[in-house]
Amino acid sequence: MINSLFLISHSGDIFLEKHWKSVISRSVCDYFLEAKEKAGDPENVAPVLQTPHHYLISIYRGKLFFLSVTQTEVPPLFVIEFLHRVADTFQDYFGDCSEVVIKENTVTVYELLEEMLDNGFPLATESNVLKEMIRPPTILRSVVNTLTGTTVFAEIQGVVEACVKLTGMPDLTLSFMNPRLLDDVSFHPCVRFKRWESERVLSFIPPDGNFRLMSYHVSSQNLVAIPVYVKQNISFLETGSCGRLDITIGPKQTMGKTVENLTVTIPMPKSVLSVNLTATQGTYTFDLTTKVVLWDVGKLNPQKLPNLRGSISIQTGSPKPEENPSINIGLQIQQLAISGLKVSRLDMYGEKYKPFKGVKYVTKAGKFQVRT
Repeated sequence: MINSLFLISHSGDIFLEKHWKSVISRSVCDYFLEAKEKAGDPENVAPVLQTPHHYLISIYRGKLFFLSVTQTEVPPLFVIEFLHRVADTFQDYFGDCSEVVIKENTVTVYELLEEMLDNGFPLATESNVLKEMIRPPTILRSVVNTLTGTTVFAEIQGVVEACVKLTGMPDLTLSFMNPRLLDDVSFHPCVRFKRWESERVLSFIPPDGNFRLMSYHVSSQNLVAIPVYVKQNISFLETGSCGRLDITIGPKQTMGKTVENLTVTIPMPKSVLSVNLTATQGTYTFDLTTKVVLWDVGKLNPQKLPNLRGSISIQTGSPKPEENPSINIGLQIQQLAISGLKVSRLDMYGEKYKPFKGVKYVTKAGKFQVRT
């Protein structure tokens, strides 16, 4: 149904985006912004626009555009009604539906969108139902949201690894569904760079065996989908020699794929003597020398979220640690490219035989750090 939602200001700035299935580059909004410029008056922008690969359905409320992106044909009125429900919910929760208010309540906005749509289909759209799950913001909640829950920095470093075992001198052409999302690209010497510049396709005569065809970068200017969320509470008492730890991990934007090889690493302050923790899934260890807690979770089960909690013992007479430790996450997701990059097709020229072709996507956490 709905793949992505973009919130666009009256001036044409994209200030918030949310993806449910796969990450669609904000460059898709160029079609909408072009139509907006031609229309002149925002009220005159066509509510439904067709692009080569997507349908754009939008409404205009309170000097904001709510733009939804779908990859298949859907009843436009159904989507328009949902977008109005989103705007009404923001109005009900925050008392206003403006760019400033939405930015001030970003965390709550994402929580609402997560509940209102499930894998692209409307789920909970009534305010009274939503308020049972997500509390409307208060002064205290607003302060907490400004301190936690936001992404400080996010980027994706990706590679395309090739395994070629072909006879003769095949000439290959590899094209992507959404090459415009790539910010910075470097190629293997066999790639014809001019062809990439003009057509955004990879044309090359490959060497035999395994090699890195391309590496790319997606900056934080695009929305980098964070695949898991971490709810944590690590605290140390002002007096005494103990502390508490409580960590829960859940899936966020995994597009229905399973998170595997999930690990949590917590470098504790040097004054910590020992920990007494209980893990509902996996096992944990505490290294007395390095003061590092390592929790090996394994596969993430969305039906039963893994939790690690317990007490922390600190050396008697030591002052309270000046800052809480950070949490480092390791993970792997098969058959998912979190960048949103997708192979469209691979064609071979110069040889008459039919080759076997296959694509495998893998997402791995590089430096995924949660500040506590």
